[in-house]
Amino acid sequence: MLEKFPKKIGYTDEIEFYVTKIEKLLTYNYKIAKRAIALLLLQEDEEILELVKSKEKNFKEILNIINELKNIYHQPISYIINILRQREASDITKDVIVFSDKKRNTFRKKLEEIFINPFIGGPILLFILYYSLYKFVGVFGAGILVDFLESKFENFINPFFVNLVEKYINFKPIVDLLVGDYGIITLGFRYAFAIILPIISTFFFVFAIIEDSGYLPRLAMLVDRLFKKIGLSGRAVIPLILGFGCDTMATIVTRTLPTKREKIIATLLLALAVPCSAQMGVIFALLSSKPHALVIWFFVIFFVFLIVGFLSSKILPGERPTFYMEIPPLRFPEFKNVFLKTFTRLKWYFLEVLPLFILASFLIWAGKLTGIFDLMVRLLEYPVRFIGLPKETSVAFLFGFFRRDYGAAGLYDLKKGNLLSTNQLVIASITLTLFLPCIAQFLVNLKERGYKSAFFISIFVLFFSFSVGFLVNLIFNFFKISL
Repeated sequence: MLEKFPKKIGYTDEIEFYVTKIEKLLTYNYKIAKRAIALLLLQEDEEILELVKSKEKNFKEILNIINELKNIYHQPISYIINILRQREASDITKDVIVFSDKKRNTFRKKLEEIFINPFIGGPILLFILYYSLYKFVGVFGAGILVDFLESKFENFINPFFVNLVEKYINFKPIVDLLVGDYGIITLGFRYAFAIILPIISTFFFVFAIIEDSGYLPRLAMLVDRLFKKIGLSGRAVIPLILGFGCDTMATIVTRTLPTKREKIIATLLLALAVPCSAQMGVIFALLSSKPHALVIWFFVIFFVFLIVGFLSSKILPGERPTFYMEIPPLRFPEFKNVFLKTFTRLKWYFLEVLPLFILASFLIWAGKLTGIFDLMVRLLEYPVRFIGLPKETSVAFLFGFFRRDYGAAGLYDLKKGNLLSTNQLVIASITLTLFLPCIAQFLVNLKERGYKSAFFISIFVLFFSFSVGFLVNLIFNFFKISL
């Protein structure tokens, strides 16, 4: 029979009973309250479980107690504990907070309900995506700003540095490294400043506005039911949305997901079907003149996202994900916050990403000197031709392995040279979006998911991307579609 416990934070008598049982078994000095350790054990916190396992001889007995409590409830204990904590916090705030403007509060609540309503919230989401990502990032950032900066590089900056380097340096390999076809200045700096910078600047600005308004948690609630179908919960919307900024950063954020199964599914989807802001922006720029081509690209990527997520949820073992999240109030974004977030992320871009562009130019230069680069290009020509693209496209795919946005920028150059038809541009954009994660993301995958999972994900993504490209090309040819 369960004992009656004095109320502390609103936990049930069952939870208090098993917390006390675990407390009595803990012998090691953890430097925090044994009650806190017991609660974390009942929530099956991975780090605490490992710590207690290494310190307590009676760990198996503790596990048996945890399993006893799990058998009492149909829902995960972590979910129940957090719901009870939230209820207690709500009771406390009701006692100490007074809302003087009831009408304003009522209007805000109605607005919050609209955002999470699947029938109204869905069209609102599409409206936000259209005007923020397509119009602002795609048309303005990847179109107007990129064209302006590209013209400055082509007409002034690149010719100036080419003349300067060739005038003072007579050693051809160094000239090629700095201002050759794949030089640090003529390619690395041009891609970084003229093509990628305006795109990620506009994306980070839009993302900061959405983030500061409190819309992201509501988006998580809106998509929770859909995400359950692919083995994730609404919580996964945070790393997946961050993936549109940088997949490498987003892969690190998958640590916030509660189960290993969800982490693997989210990592796979980030590596396969979530283009980073720079890559997405360049693709918008490539296809914006043909809206129907852009629609095909979007629906193919979205379909791949859903079908791979759904199949992964069926194949990978594990429990159905649960979802709970603290919802902050809606508010008008503050300019100071938006500016600071945008500036901080751009600073990160220059400190973390720009060196990778320089490194990529150096590796390409070294590969050209040793012949490795040309060998890899020739090897890529076979799968590239297999999906109906000219052999010149293989260079863009090789660039894509160094950086996803680097590869997309390579397609930008091919389009300017009229080497790709619209059909081929769509196929190349789809395949490159689904292509291998960049080196930085691959290394993070190794660190976060381990060697086995990281290599499996990369091999799967490599073959799957070209398979989808081949299928799209086959459909175009079979139905004689000409975009």
